[in-house]
Amino acid sequence: MNEKLTLPDISKINAELYGDRTAFIFEERITTFSAFEQHSNQVAHALIAEGLKPQSRVGILDKDSDYAYQLLFGCAKSNTVLVGINWRLTADEISYIAKDSGIEILFTGQDFFHLAEKVAAEVPQIKKIVVLRGSHPVWPGFADWKNNYPSDVVTNVSYNEETPVVQLYTSGTTGHPKGVQLAHYTFFRLMNEMKKAGDHWMNLNPDDNILVCVPIFHIGGMWWAVQSFIAGSKTIILESFVGWKVLEAIQTYKITKTAMVPAMIQLCLNEPICSNTDFSSLKAILYGGSPITPVLLKQAIQTFQCQFYQIYGMTETGNMAVCLRPQDHSPEGAKKKNAAGKPLPSVQIKIIDQQGNILPPEQVGEICIHSPARMIGYWNNEKATQEILRNGWIYTGDAGYLDEEGYVYVCDRIKDMIICAGENIFPAEIEAAIAEHPAVAECAVIGIPDDLWGEAVKAFVVLKPHHELKARDLISFLRSKIADYKIPKQISFEKALPRNASGKLLKRQLKEPYWQGRERMVN
Repeated sequence: MNEKLTLPDISKINAELYGDRTAFIFEERITTFSAFEQHSNQVAHALIAEGLKPQSRVGILDKDSDYAYQLLFGCAKSNTVLVGINWRLTADEISYIAKDSGIEILFTGQDFFHLAEKVAAEVPQIKKIVVLRGSHPVWPGFADWKNNYPSDVVTNVSYNEETPVVQLYTSGTTGHPKGVQLAHYTFFRLMNEMKKAGDHWMNLNPDDNILVCVPIFHIGGMWWAVQSFIAGSKTIILESFVGWKVLEAIQTYKITKTAMVPAMIQLCLNEPICSNTDFSSLKAILYGGSPITPVLLKQAIQTFQCQFYQIYGMTETGNMAVCLRPQDHSPEGAKKKNAAGKPLPSVQIKIIDQQGNILPPEQVGEICIHSPARMIGYWNNEKATQEILRNGWIYTGDAGYLDEEGYVYVCDRIKDMIICAGENIFPAEIEAAIAEHPAVAECAVIGIPDDLWGEAVKAFVVLKPHHELKARDLISFLRSKIADYKIPKQISFEKALPRNASGKLLKRQLKEPYWQGRERMVN
């Protein structure tokens, strides 16, 4: 495949290759590859007619649909940049993103009219709002807005594989979110390098029916949908994740491959209809975004009876950089189940200490990733860009190590590491052990100040409904699983754990009461 492809290139190529074959299914609407090419051309013409200059920002604040991907490709064809906005955020947080990115046109849906109105009132550069789903008494609907424009290819617009096409915002657990600029190459270079190396990975192909249930504002959702489109697969889009709807879609559309985060897998398994769902069409599940517990993975493998691929990466690396293959999920590969996987072809990994020295195998340090799919940089934030992107390497902030075979192991976020009596303790290991208890729904582990040992381990535990558990019984359970010095000195049972709008755990919020008045959260 051409190494210098752009999103408009693949839309045109696929329209010629696959024509009247189905590209997208969303609810009752079916769109062929030819129709998608025409619709996205109309979007591009409409954006240009609105007076948008090259690299102007276009915002999307809505649940997923086929229209969302027409908008993505329309932005690409008009050399504008699509800004994905997490619709779970507050009006103030959305306004910050709109102001920071300079959004000029906002596309929204009926569930978010109230938010869009508030944001538009606070962000004067938004000159138009278009409705993707539903109807509004003032704002035009998406179909009417674009249908007055020609469906032929847009000319006199210049862009290449290194031109920014997407801007996605980090979740902002420690401050304002940052806009990650991704170019066209993010969707092509890594996959092309894999093919050149003879790595067929998940073998996405035109015969696949691929389910997309991760939102477009998340790199995992957008990347997965675009890879499905590139492969010529039939892409079934759900407006948002709902466990029973995912199970229903798998059976109805005979889904062959899908992608989820571990929490989604757990919710699917919890659905009453799961035991009666026909999974015979399902060949593979891609998962990532957060660690998966051994208990959940075992249950998922037994239930879905398909191949599992774990990926590790981040928005800044252009999604995946490391993959744990199906053979390492088998009983024979049990010792590798704790690994994130091996670097993909053309991806390099190094582990460094605090001085920047490269560490040998089995020694824990910061994981750094060099990937051809990496971000261009943060939008209007050169200081933050220089902190994370140096000489082509993304400094992840994750603590981990490489083994002798080149497998990557992620221990925890470096900032979450606990130092007790000189020992480095990684909360993720303790959390995984606690999660194995049958009464535990979820947990979080932090370090709190300890005058004698420096820091002590504290666990926050949420129990499953109708379950009881005493701290001493949980401690007894842990003694056979982790070293004594890692066992929590304090355990608090909570109704819920604090999370941000993206669902990420807010450990800083758990830590703050214990570290008030201290300059650093380390003792």
